[in-house]
Amino acid sequence: MSTSADSISDGGEPRLQRALSNRHIQLLAIGGAIGTGLFMGSGKTISVAGPSVIFVYLIIGFMLFFVMRAMGELLLSNLKYRSFSDFAGDLLGPWASFFTGWTYWFCWVVTGVADVIAIAGYVKVMIPDVPLWIPGLLVVVVLLLLNLPTVAAFGEVEFWFALIKIIAIVALIVTGLVMIFGGFQSDAGTASFANLWSHGGFFPNGFMGFVAGFQIAVFAFVGIELVGTAAAETKNPRRNLPKAINAIPVRVMLFYVGALIILMSVTPWTQYEAGSSPFIAMFSLAGLGIAATVVNLVVLTSAMSSANSGIYSTSRMVFGLAQDGDAPRLFARLSRRRVPQNALFLSCILLLAGVVLLYAGDDIGTAFDMVTTVSAVCFMFVWTIFLLSYLAYRRKRPEAVARSAYRMPGGRFMVFVVLAFFLFILWALTTQPDTLTALLVTPVWFAVLVVAWLFVRRSPHHLERHAAHMTYLRTPDAEE
Repeated sequence: MSTSADSISDGGEPRLQRALSNRHIQLLAIGGAIGTGLFMGSGKTISVAGPSVIFVYLIIGFMLFFVMRAMGELLLSNLKYRSFSDFAGDLLGPWASFFTGWTYWFCWVVTGVADVIAIAGYVKVMIPDVPLWIPGLLVVVVLLLLNLPTVAAFGEVEFWFALIKIIAIVALIVTGLVMIFGGFQSDAGTASFANLWSHGGFFPNGFMGFVAGFQIAVFAFVGIELVGTAAAETKNPRRNLPKAINAIPVRVMLFYVGALIILMSVTPWTQYEAGSSPFIAMFSLAGLGIAATVVNLVVLTSAMSSANSGIYSTSRMVFGLAQDGDAPRLFARLSRRRVPQNALFLSCILLLAGVVLLYAGDDIGTAFDMVTTVSAVCFMFVWTIFLLSYLAYRRKRPEAVARSAYRMPGGRFMVFVVLAFFLFILWALTTQPDTLTALLVTPVWFAVLVVAWLFVRRSPHHLERHAAHMTYLRTPDAEE
């Protein structure tokens, strides 16, 4: 493979290696769809939206499925695209590659910080006397060690991380069904599906409570696009990427909607509150003390999985930016095992900000809410770029659209439906003081990018590298 198109780039430089198999990609997609937001954020989502949270997750999952289909069609239209920053630069212009790549990098750094905060919080629950900085620092070191070996090693670690999350959710659903059909009694009442509508109906807090649910739930879906980041390292992408993307609706129904229905049937939604995991609470309620401890460890694993995926994503994105002249050259270097280790070191250093934030707020929940809102807004920007790139693709490459074997359902119409939905989410974020503050802070990042772009776009190195890369991408007979 060392002399194939899989290992040599457009400029003759070493390239990332296609070493992720179908099972790696399938579990990477599942791991991306089941984030820390589900385990840690669902308590707050249920408390503000009540049972209507079921519809919140269904709607978000439905909309993001079309985002993923657009991304999938674009990536498969040219197998030389390393990730979505490539098709953004090719179809929208060099600014789009720069803004998408760096914003996605920023998204995952911020998400990684949220994961470090969550991990430290759960370790504190299990070991009350441990200083918060110790688990925060340890997780960054462990993540670096997990990502320094080959990409296949990363895929294997993430495979098992995701599998643990799946087993935990399935166990919760099975346990919950046993409690419901067995008429389990607790201080909160009898476990029954009737709890979904007997405590104020499906919309107990009215329309605005329903709207508030979207603010938190969006973060639970960040990472759903991870398979797009892994496109350049995926074996047989024409077969494996569509399989992973097409399974998203099933995952949303089972892992989000199914789990939430069980949780609110066993315990009325009125018993949930922000800052605590409903998953741990349900197993504790069932009298399964050991199981509750195990679930605590699973939640910890989920946060580790999310942070692990974030480290992987940020390193590949910075590597691509460096190859395109949008980041310093040193980040375009690969180790002997074809891992962008310099980019990995950069991301891990920045994750240490999570350790600082642990001491910045009144509590861990406050810090978590602050960073997750910023992350969700930035992820929506990246998803919007996917859709704008798809519109440009339909306009500029009609011949590619005609021969596409993996077309986005609904075409242009669904693009505008999803864009309208994103505007609704932005409005929803203005309705609560905490999310409004984070929303107002987010433009600072884009202001920094604008200033950086004004300098980068005139750089001879950037112009030379970008021109060479675009020529490579547009050369016929891409990696077929």
